[in-house]
Amino acid sequence: MTEQDRSTERRPTRQRAAIAQALVGSGEFRSAQEIHAALAGSGTKVGLATVYRNLQAMALDGEVDVIRAPDGEAVYRSCSTEHHHHVVCRSCGVAVEVTGDAVERWAEAVAAAHGFTEVRHTVEMDGLCPACSARDR
Repeated sequence: MTEQDRSTERRPTRQRAAIAQALVGSGEFRSAQEIHAALAGSGTKVGLATVYRNLQAMALDGEVDVIRAPDGEAVYRSCSTEHHHHVVCRSCGVAVEVTGDAVERWAEAVAAAHGFTEVRHTVEMDGLCPACSARDR
C-alpha cells in the first residue's frame, strides 16, 4: 500500500477538519500544543492526543509539512503540494517555501551512488528573516 492509498482510506473527521482549518493561512510552523491551544481558544474541543495523531497522519498524507524546531520539537504548517523545502527564521518562526534544482540533483546523485531508488528527502535551512535581522542590529 502506498502513502497515497493510505490517505484515501482515512475517514474525514470533524477533528481533522478543525486542525486543517487552524493551519490554513498561517505563515508559521506551529507545534501540536499551539494548535491545540488555538482550537481550545476558538471553542473547538479536540484532545491533545487527537491533535498529535491527526498531525502525524496529515504529514504522512502530504497535507502538512513537518520540520524540527531548534529545540527538537516537531512543528507543522499547511503548505503547497509540490515538492519544496523551507527557510525558517529561528527567531520569529516565519517560513518561506523554496525549490532548488541543485539540491534535487545532489539528492539524486547521492542516492544513485549508494544504489538507492525511490528516495525522498527534506532539506531544512534556518536563519534570520529580514525583519529579525534588522531588529537585532
